[in-house]
Amino acid sequence: MSDDAALTTALRRGTIEFCVLALLDQRELYGVELVRQLSAGLGMTTSEGTMYPLLSRLRRAGRIATTWREAPAGPPRRYYTLTPDGEAALAHFRTEWVSFRTGVDRILGTEQP
Repeated sequence: MSDDAALTTALRRGTIEFCVLALLDQRELYGVELVRQLSAGLGMTTSEGTMYPLLSRLRRAGRIATTWREAPAGPPRRYYTLTPDGEAALAHFRTEWVSFRTGVDRILGTEQP
């Protein structure tokens, strides 16, 4: 793995959970929709093989809840929603992220005017 790919992987690993929580803060989604939104909105190429284990961990941690619904076509889909614990975790991350990002920007010289 190149240094560029390793850097991208490390940054993604540290933030993808909270990106998923933020997307679910907007509305309930099913797994494939989450993969598409992360890929389209953030340029984060994520596979279903990565997404479903993450969703399982978030569900076991009590940060998301699931419901099964019939799909317009095909098998039923599992929809994911944010729980109060997920909302609290996301709020905490948002606060920490702003502080962290500001410090990194200051050090790197990439602060916005």
